[in-house]
Amino acid sequence: MNGADPLALILAALEAGCEGTSDGDLNPAIPPAPGRSLRPAGVLVPVLGEGPQARVILTKRSSALRHHPGQIAFPGGKQDPGDRDIRATALREAHEEIGLDPARVEVLGHLPRHETVTSFDVTPVLARVQAPFTPVAEQGEVAEVFEVPLAHLLDLGRYRIEQRRWKGDWRRYYAVPFGPYYIWGATARILRVMAVMAGRP
Repeated sequence: MNGADPLALILAALEAGCEGTSDGDLNPAIPPAPGRSLRPAGVLVPVLGEGPQARVILTKRSSALRHHPGQIAFPGGKQDPGDRDIRATALREAHEEIGLDPARVEVLGHLPRHETVTSFDVTPVLARVQAPFTPVAEQGEVAEVFEVPLAHLLDLGRYRIEQRRWKGDWRRYYAVPFGPYYIWGATARILRVMAVMAGRP
């Protein structure tokens, strides 16, 4: 990246226009479920710090949850009727899940949307977080809040394609492990899109 600010490169790529992604991109032979209706959702991609010290804040979902237990995720969730827009959804959820005050967040832009295999239309909201920030995990939903160096997540060489069986079919997905954390699925795909955008000349 030649010393350039990776977030500036990502924002420049957004200005140039980027297409959305889908879990189906790696699984073209598996058609979407008949009558599928996508539900809008927003997630916050919170970046803390700048330059080589920049980190992305992620969560580990509680193992007691019905949906996606124990998985690594961005703070976020489905859009509520009272949310002004998808940005408000992401900020509200981040406040609820990790105690992040919206007043400490500088929203930079919206990353390409992502359709999940669980029928969500997810808009990732890229943002800088004012330091210092001490997370407070939402009891019962978030098991852990942790940080991953942005440089690790923007290195395309760290991503791999794996597969597992889901509802009778083998499905392929991206994974980008970090230490004890297995980052995969929609979270890894969104991060990989950022890596591709940051790597553009």
